[in-house]
Order: sequence, then structure tokens, then C-alpha cells
Amino acid sequence: MMGHMNARIKFATLSLFAAICMVFAPQVALAQDDALSAAPGSGEVFGEAPASAAEGEVVASETMPPEVEGAYTPMAPTKDKGMPTDPRTGEPGAMAKSLTFQDQYSKDGEYALWMHNWFLLPVITAISLFVLGLLLYVVVRFSRRANPEPSRTTHNTWIEVVWTIVPAAILVVIAVPSLTLLARQYETPPEDAVTIKATGYQWYWGYSYPDHGEIEVISNMLSDADAIKNGEPPQLAVDNRMVVPVGVPLRIQTIGADVIHSFAIPSLWFKQDAVPGRLNEKLLTIDEPGVYYGQCSELCGTRHAYMPIAIEALPEEEFAEWVRTQGGTMPGEAIVEDQGAETEAAETEAAEGEGDQEAEEPLEVALAE
Repeated sequence: MMGHMNARIKFATLSLFAAICMVFAPQVALAQDDALSAAPGSGEVFGEAPASAAEGEVVASETMPPEVEGAYTPMAPTKDKGMPTDPRTGEPGAMAKSLTFQDQYSKDGEYALWMHNWFLLPVITAISLFVLGLLLYVVVRFSRRANPEPSRTTHNTWIEVVWTIVPAAILVVIAVPSLTLLARQYETPPEDAVTIKATGYQWYWGYSYPDHGEIEVISNMLSDADAIKNGEPPQLAVDNRMVVPVGVPLRIQTIGADVIHSFAIPSLWFKQDAVPGRLNEKLLTIDEPGVYYGQCSELCGTRHAYMPIAIEALPEEEFAEWVRTQGGTMPGEAIVEDQGAETEAAETEAAEGEGDQEAEEPLEVALAE
């Protein structure tokens, strides 16, 4: 009797908890959506990209302030560069390209893609075909029809030696490029690398530039309509991209502000977790100018799928223009400005000293007379 009573109490408690969740869950979701829409930078969108925009061509932003118009304009993305391929387009090769990695635009990515396409795939294919051939041979050669009297062989020293040594040798050969790639991915950034700190929030990204006057950019996902209008892939386009110089070492630091996120750009072969209380660091060098898309790759909450990443790699001159547009300064410019200020102060002090000396000379002459 007591067992039935306890079961009824548990059932009633679970039912009450479920009812409370059903009442408050929609309100929590609405509050999260409101907070996301009110996040800084969520209302800014890029201007429409012309259909004939060439690679590297920049597009003027309709919402950019007039005083910086012409100093920096967001770059138009290049079709199928730095973004996933859609197999539903029906274009030749779209389906096959969607089954493998994206084209790579970093040295580590090029090496990893080479290792996958020209090393691992041939080895895996050869092993699979060899095993399939052995299975077919066994099925035909040792069938009941071919061997009415089954063999009682249980041991063959030569075969066991071969199938132990050959797989071990294959693993040793595969280990050479694998360890090389692993070492390259953990190479320490040089001292003169450009530092960019990526902070993961629920559910958007923030980028700060400590080497350029503490610039901070908040990046939120654009709506599908705005992304298509700009010629960008839906659910990957953002209002404010992470802008970096091309061809120079980048020190990418990641950290999570609330939960664990993951900063991942497939076309750059870059993936690094953003952990609260821990600053991770990794080297990245982008070979070509362009726009490269990625997403958070760690389950971080209900809107995990809606915090994309967009990196815009610009030539150094255009990157410097973007830095000035954001109110920052290039490291060399700050030194020049300081030296200029010191020189101007020294010249002013010297001029004042000469004026005082000229004023003292007539006074000395008058006293002498």
C-alpha cells in the first residue's frame, strides 16, 4: 500500500514540474530572443552586393556613417570560397564537393587537405579493397560446395606474422604526416603577430584588438533575408565581421564569457575552444584576401546554431583603414605620433627659451647704462 502511495506522490510531483516548465519555457525563450535582438551591433547590416561583384571587390554599406564613407567598405564574398557548397544547386560537381572538405586558404589547411586526399584516402581505399577481395575469396574458395569436408586448421604462423607486421608498418607510415600536422597546428605565434581576442557569448561573438587601441567589435547573425540580399550564405552572415590582415601571422586568442564555445573556420583549418576562465591561443595565417565563414562548434545552449563567424581578410593597407574607421591606431602610427608630440614639445620649449633670452638682453644693456 505504501509503495502505491509513493508512486502516486512521485507521479503527481513530476506532473506539477512538467506543467510549470510548460508555462515558463515560452517566456524564457522570448526573453532570450529579446536579449539577442537588443545585443550591440545587431541592427547593422551590410549594403547589397552587386551580382557581378568580383573577388576582393568591396561593397559600400548603407548604414555606414557618412564621415567614414570611402575609408572602408565591407568586402563582397566570393561564391564557393570560404563557405560550404550547396549540393541542391544542381551545378556540376556540387554534390561531390559537398562530400569532402572545403578548399583551404592557410598553409596548415593545404597540408591537411593534401594528407587527406593523397595519403589517407588511397591507403584506406587500398585496405578496404584488399579486405573485400579476401572476403570474396574466402566465400568462393571455402564454401560448403567446394569443401564438403570442413578444414580443421586453427593456426598458421606465417599468416599471423604478416597480419601483425603489415598493419603496424602502415600505422607507422601514417604517423609521420599525422605528427607533422599536429606539430604545425600547435606552433607558437611569433612576437610580432597581430593579436585578436575572440570572446564567445550566449549567443554571439565579440572581437577585441589589444594591439590597435583596444578596438572591440560585437558580431551577431544577420537574418536570412539580409544575408541573401548581400549575396552571403544564410545563417553564416553577420553584421560585423572579424577583420584581419592577410598574409601576416595572427595570434587568435579565445575565451568563453559564460559557457564553453568553439571558434571554428573550416576553410582555414582552424578550430579552438573558448573556455570560461581560460585563454587559449593559436597561430593563424590567411593566404588570400576574402571572406571566410564558420560557426560555433560546441553545444552552448538553445541558440547554439545561430552564432556564426565571418572573417574578412584584407590587404594590410585596407586593414589599416578599417582600424582607423573603428577609432583605433596601428602600432607603428602610435609610436610616430608619440615621437611627433615629443619633438613638437621640444621645439616649443626651445622657442620659448630663445624668446626669454632675447628679452633679457635689452634689460642687461639698460642696467649697464
